[in-house]
Amino acid sequence: MATAETNNTSQQPADTSNPGKRRFMLLVLALIVILGALGVWGWYEFYGRWGESTDDAYVNGNVVEITPLVTGTVVSIGADDGDLVHEGQVLINFDPNDAAVGLQSAQANLARTVRQVRGLYSNVDGMKAQVNAQRAEVQTAQDNYNRRKNLAQGGAISLEELSHARDSLTSANNALANLEQQLKTTNALVDDTVISSHPDVQAAAAQLRQAYLTNARSTLIAPVTGYVAKRTVQLGQRVQPGTALMAVIPLDQLWIDANFKETQLRQMRIGQPVEIEADIYGSDVKFSGSIDSLGAGTGSAFALLPAQNATGNWIKIVQRVPVRIHINAEELAKNPLRVGLSTVVNVNLHDQSGPVLAQQAPQKASFSTNVYDRQLAEADAMITQLIHDNSLAAPKAVQR
Repeated sequence: MATAETNNTSQQPADTSNPGKRRFMLLVLALIVILGALGVWGWYEFYGRWGESTDDAYVNGNVVEITPLVTGTVVSIGADDGDLVHEGQVLINFDPNDAAVGLQSAQANLARTVRQVRGLYSNVDGMKAQVNAQRAEVQTAQDNYNRRKNLAQGGAISLEELSHARDSLTSANNALANLEQQLKTTNALVDDTVISSHPDVQAAAAQLRQAYLTNARSTLIAPVTGYVAKRTVQLGQRVQPGTALMAVIPLDQLWIDANFKETQLRQMRIGQPVEIEADIYGSDVKFSGSIDSLGAGTGSAFALLPAQNATGNWIKIVQRVPVRIHINAEELAKNPLRVGLSTVVNVNLHDQSGPVLAQQAPQKASFSTNVYDRQLAEADAMITQLIHDNSLAAPKAVQR
């Protein structure tokens, strides 16, 4: 009993001090919670609410498909996957024999047509000469008739002779009318034209231009400078128009397609700065960029199989909207990216002066090439030379 009383006496001071210590710990815990809440509020107020980020972002770019416009058999392949090709460089050659024969036939047809048109101009001059000669005959027949008419009044000749003179005059006038009509018909074939602008010559020139393009298109060239990918064509393969043979990807024309949740777009504007981190380089390399455009619809709206929400078991899902982000060209050249790479993007929302959607149409083409214009220019030069060579000494215009 004495031992139990002694133990109770020794525990009383400890029990008496516990409430104060407990209150102190509660105060410390409350202070920590308050400071944490203030920290979270401060972070959100001064930093967190001014930024949106997502890791659902991927590098995208132009994948320029190389497809033939004519049927052909592949005889050479000038580049393989991963090769750098320059704008205008030959990528694939078809067997040129069929196209070359067609081109030669079109050249001969144009030369023949030019010479035939020269003949039309000559026919006009010949018909004019015939009309002038017939007019002289009409005048002679008119003079003969007038003399015989005077002689018949005096009884010097018979009425039968006067009738013959009248018939000759009528016949000459009819012949003149026929020749004048033929002159009009012949003149209509070349009226107000020169040889190069004659419809027949222009039609033959169009055929030659088409044959030249067909021959030129038997050689496939790179429309842009970039790197070859997805080569599927093989030597000896017979390909049809529209068949995808390979692709050229210009790696200096890349952008980011970032898929943000619809709840993240409230303060997002075109032109806002973006910080980009690519998985291929990690956090050591950061790219800068800006928002180019915000998508006109969600990803599901443009999917091959759009969602059918008009059902009894509908479940709301947060939608994502694609946002296109421009990448700084200098940084991209220093640290090249590839199409399809994963990235993490952080958008700075402080500047909200930009529009949500584009306010004006593009003033020029976003992407263009002029490599095919050279083919048409060469065809026009060939046509001009052929017309010149086959129209020497030909009249330049009809004089009326």
